[in-house]
Amino acid sequence: MKNQKKLSLFDFTMIVVGLVIGMGIFRTASTSAKAANDPNIFFVAWIAGGLIALCGALTYAEIGSRYPVTGGYYRIFSYAYHPSIAFSINCIILISNAASLSGVAIIGSGYLSQVIFHTQVSDLVKALIAMSGIILFYAINLMGLKMSARAQNILMAIKISMILLLIVALFVPSTHYAGPQLTVVHSGNWTGYAKAFGMALVAVSFTYGGYQQTINFGSEVDQPSKNIPRGIFFGIAIIIGLYVLVNLSYYKVLGFDDLKAKNEIAKVVASKLLGETGGNIFSGLLFLSVLAYVNALLMSNPRVMFAMSEDGVLPGIFKKKTPGKDVLIVSLTAFAATCIVILFFANTFDKILSFTIFLDCFGMATSAGAIFMLRKKTKHLDGTGIYSMKMYPLLPLIFISAYIFVGVSIAIDKPLTALTGIVVLAFFMLIYFLTSKQRTATTT
Repeated sequence: MKNQKKLSLFDFTMIVVGLVIGMGIFRTASTSAKAANDPNIFFVAWIAGGLIALCGALTYAEIGSRYPVTGGYYRIFSYAYHPSIAFSINCIILISNAASLSGVAIIGSGYLSQVIFHTQVSDLVKALIAMSGIILFYAINLMGLKMSARAQNILMAIKISMILLLIVALFVPSTHYAGPQLTVVHSGNWTGYAKAFGMALVAVSFTYGGYQQTINFGSEVDQPSKNIPRGIFFGIAIIIGLYVLVNLSYYKVLGFDDLKAKNEIAKVVASKLLGETGGNIFSGLLFLSVLAYVNALLMSNPRVMFAMSEDGVLPGIFKKKTPGKDVLIVSLTAFAATCIVILFFANTFDKILSFTIFLDCFGMATSAGAIFMLRKKTKHLDGTGIYSMKMYPLLPLIFISAYIFVGVSIAIDKPLTALTGIVVLAFFMLIYFLTSKQRTATTT
């Protein structure tokens, strides 16, 4: 008899779609077009990004099936690698999440600023608006308030509706750009194409992020060996279809040159379709969705820090709660402060994006690599009904290679950003060993 408490194929498919579709699609198309500098490379990057996400989601789903443990990445890293790597990568993921929050806040502030000021404003003004949103929801979380699941679902529905609206413009010829669509050739050599493709994948990778959370659902899906791969395939296929159609709409309505030049591209499309007032309403709704994302990350990431503190890998002060309301005051403040610091030093979306994805390259490649250790350590689970991916080890190898390629592309194009990321990783490893000595001294 079917277990009614388990996730069905449809449930899991919708979870995959919900995990991936975020705010990036309203901004990153411009960044990836600028990096690709060629419509062909641009669209190939978006399709390739989806296929890479498919490989990653299947890999993470098997990791979750083989080691279904509360605590996610940290405990899986500890099991598969050394605790120092677990600590360092988990801290890197927290920093990356903070940078991601800051980047999305910048996206929202760009749209809101056009509604308020009716013109382009400086990067500083956008950063200040983004900071205001973060501080507002930091204060709300300090009061112990949460946005309800119903409100989050409504905002998710608004976001999907906005994406569908952008796709509608694709089928309204009166909104389309009338000039020629030119293709740029990168000096006729493979080096130019590879560099453009790699940098276009940076923005694409940000937009496809979220599928790694399938690691948390491996033991919750009904008939996992059948429904996990199907749900991930259907979910990623839906996402690729939506993203390609949205980008095709941007391309048709704006033209490739304007797609590269403008940042708040979704408002331009909405304004051509619905008029200026409709474009402003669209921008306001998009900013609401951004605030929902900010709120969700401000709620979830301090809890990760709390769990690490409980395990003794972060100082005990990160477990501190306010009396009565049980707000994780230190963890919440530390995470919000990290977001503000990132906005202060990297106050444009493109700077934050490169930093975020470079950090992600460490986290993604090493976390996906855990599958090789887990396969050896959990051989006894083979044939017990858990999900085991087909085409192993090809799929995780493709995924890991893709993120290494993206990381190298960032290092070549923005060496200072890469160096900063490496220094941050080394700093956290040093912190681990210093606190490890203190923990040993305390227990002896």
